[in-house]
Amino acid sequence: MEQTLGRQAASDAVSDQGWRYLLGALRTSVRVGSLVQATEVAARVVAACGSDADGHLRADIRPERVVLTLQSSDRAALTACDIDLAHRISAAMRNVGLLTEPEIGTGAPRSVQLVEIALDALDIAAVRPFWKAVLGYTDEAGADGPKDPIVDPVGQGPALWFQQMDQPRPDRNRIHLDICVPHDEAPRRIEAALTAGGRLVSASHAPAFWVLADIEGNEACVTTWQGRDDS
Repeated sequence: MEQTLGRQAASDAVSDQGWRYLLGALRTSVRVGSLVQATEVAARVVAACGSDADGHLRADIRPERVVLTLQSSDRAALTACDIDLAHRISAAMRNVGLLTEPEIGTGAPRSVQLVEIALDALDIAAVRPFWKAVLGYTDEAGADGPKDPIVDPVGQGPALWFQQMDQPRPDRNRIHLDICVPHDEAPRRIEAALTAGGRLVSASHAPAFWVLADIEGNEACVTTWQGRDDS
């Protein structure tokens, strides 16, 4: 079995190819001009991955872009195979005059990102089955414990993870969003949120995450892979 890669190693291996490390996966975008071109791009990407496509690649095809995600699906982690596939895909795109890019500072609507929902709970093991059932979610590969996150089995919805509370907190929201952005996008995203009327609640854990809030105190975290244990 291939060894999984740490955050720093994975990021360093693909950043110059236009990929970004997000929540244990690699993600990039290829801009296209039509849905027809998008399907052609997807076909070239699958061909570049060969027999590894099914176990590592996900593609979101739109008329204006194709968003690509790489991860070893049987382990919900990154391996050397994913790094190799990222390089092969980027080379295949360059061969037809296209780029793999994170869409940071390019005028795109936003950069590549992944969103998670965080739920504060006093008894995670008691509430987890409800959320698993009502969302139609399942265990993440290799993480089926009573306090582990749950994920959309078809990969369309955000993951849900559970944050342990030590006592009730009725004066604050119990559910918040984690917006995982490329590490080099975080300052831009935070500035935009503050300009839009938000406030910075805490930067004590930056650059792992910054806690922001709207004018009514509802919180969201902008997160990156940096500032965490490299595992």
